[in-house]
Amino acid sequence: MEMSAEEILKVVFPLLEGRDLATCMSVCKQWREIAQDDYLWKCLCANRWPSVCKQSSPPILSYHKLFKSFYKRKRNRPLLPPKLSLKDLEFYIDIWTEEKLLFSEVVPGPVLQKGSWTPPNGISDVLRLHLTSPDYKMTFPMQPRFNIPLGQIVSVSVFVGRRDTQKVACIINKSICDYIDRSTFRALAFDYLDFSPAHPFVPSIRAWISLLFMYHGNESDLDVFGIELDFCDAANSEDQVLWLLDMLDWK
Repeated sequence: MEMSAEEILKVVFPLLEGRDLATCMSVCKQWREIAQDDYLWKCLCANRWPSVCKQSSPPILSYHKLFKSFYKRKRNRPLLPPKLSLKDLEFYIDIWTEEKLLFSEVVPGPVLQKGSWTPPNGISDVLRLHLTSPDYKMTFPMQPRFNIPLGQIVSVSVFVGRRDTQKVACIINKSICDYIDRSTFRALAFDYLDFSPAHPFVPSIRAWISLLFMYHGNESDLDVFGIELDFCDAANSEDQVLWLLDMLDWK
């Protein structure tokens, strides 16, 4: 006795993987009606997540919906546009050597935008390569430039203000530049970001600031010509940085 087309499909469809069964639903009306049988999708769910099939009914509307929603982990979801822009922000930067104030300026956000200035002539090729790499960095030139005797303790503070809400948040609070990377000509300091209580599960994320320098004559003084601010632990684009800043504990 020959089997009908419907009977054949009901034998074959339970043998298919989820992606193939989903493809069959788009062939024709008859195939779609048979492939929509939630028992088929319950079997597929039972192979992947047996515990969700131990109840008499699915934990959501249908096993088909459950499988379609979770069978493939979604990665690299597009980031929504941030609520902030660099135009909304201004950065308050102070640099001390021991107790002497070397630099104190209010820097508008757009000045820190990647590629907004050209590093001076005379810097090392390694530092120039670092500054022109695709990694996102916020940099700006130091005006006026200043020298720091090698061996002196240097500390840096960076606060950020929002023009739209008239609030301020801390990025780096008088952290010491206790590491000098002679290969890339940077003196580095970091601090951990303080996030709003509205984001209690955000992990510890560091903000890094680097004093960009070159040597003149001997190597006893650092000729500081620029600053680099980055959040490479968690953010590598302007939008990601703005999202990160928006989550800070604004006062």
